[in-house]
Amino acid sequence: MKMSMAMRLRLLHRFASFLAVAALGFLALMPLPAMAMPTDHLTITFATMANKADAKAKEVEGKLESAAGALTGDTGKQIKGNAKQVQASAMKAGENMKDGAKSVAKKIGNAADSIANDKS
Repeated sequence: MKMSMAMRLRLLHRFASFLAVAALGFLALMPLPAMAMPTDHLTITFATMANKADAKAKEVEGKLESAAGALTGDTGKQIKGNAKQVQASAMKAGENMKDGAKSVAKKIGNAADSIANDKS
């Protein structure tokens, strides 16, 4: 018996549907990870690097402005330069706190993964 094109397409459609249902069933049975991990590490790393670069630029700008004020005798420029240096220090401290929090979160995640792996 020769199959018509319409019958072949219906058979192909049913087979594709079966594969889709089987794939969903397989995914539903897969164990979930113990802890969700961020997927966009690259963006986080670049953002942190940019913030650190901004802090360093602010520090250099403050030093230059303070030095220019000292050379010209302009105390206003010296004060502004020192203020920018303090701002840069605060920015660096904030970045260091973020790095510390990320490190702690990573250690907690690793510990949770280790516990989950031990129990499986």
